[in-house]
Amino acid sequence: METARLSMTTDYAASTGDPSPYLRRIAHAGFSHVHWCHQWNTDFVYAPCEIAQIAAWLKECGVALLDLHGSNGPEKDWAAAEEYRRRAGVALVANRLEMTARLGGQVVIMHAGIAARPDGAVPAWEPLQQSLDELQPQARQLGVRIALENGDWPLLHAVLDAYPPDYLGLCYDAGHGNVDGVGLAQLAAMKERLISIHLHDNDGTADQHRLPFTGTVDWGRLMTIVRTSAYEKCISMESAMRHEGIANEEEYLATAFAAGRRLSAML
Repeated sequence: METARLSMTTDYAASTGDPSPYLRRIAHAGFSHVHWCHQWNTDFVYAPCEIAQIAAWLKECGVALLDLHGSNGPEKDWAAAEEYRRRAGVALVANRLEMTARLGGQVVIMHAGIAARPDGAVPAWEPLQQSLDELQPQARQLGVRIALENGDWPLLHAVLDAYPPDYLGLCYDAGHGNVDGVGLAQLAAMKERLISIHLHDNDGTADQHRLPFTGTVDWGRLMTIVRTSAYEKCISMESAMRHEGIANEEEYLATAFAAGRRLSAML
């Protein structure tokens, strides 16, 4: 199959365990890049030998790392109020920054990890701010930026206003933005900070991670905004098999590849 500049998430079928079968299938389907999403919500720390093996698999498959989904895990949480948990979370993010640099990537995507307040006011984010301050020297030394994924828009505005774009940017998740109903308007206002994209679809009621063009995301409007934004890389999909009714991985990836080509043409 012809290789296109398209990226597929590594956890389209599973997010833990041996990732090598998924990397091989992604490469066979024609994708040029992967969005590393294994262990995205765990406290798993990658050892140097594991990172070296992943690098070997990527080289063997002929695919490159586009970006990496970091983790604020259930115990090691960079935004936790408890200091010991916050410091452990910083170490976990630092591990992902090092991993991304060693695999040739430039962006680690993170969730802010702070619950939005019911009144819409910006929640206290001092622990997150302290963590961002502590991680900034390492990120700059490695040449890796952190992208915060959309969720709580007032918080995102506050945090991005506090840090420069050469350190901190925005990852726009199309599914999150479709569920909250204001994602595209907010993205248009913040498009100069866009450095990563997670493209998938849903029906507006829940974050379903379906393939593009199977839900209610306004892809024409979204691609227009992305095309005029600061984002400079390829289409990156974060869809999953669990809601598509396609049991065969090769068939699923072929369908995903076709959707990615369609998005790429729009971009």
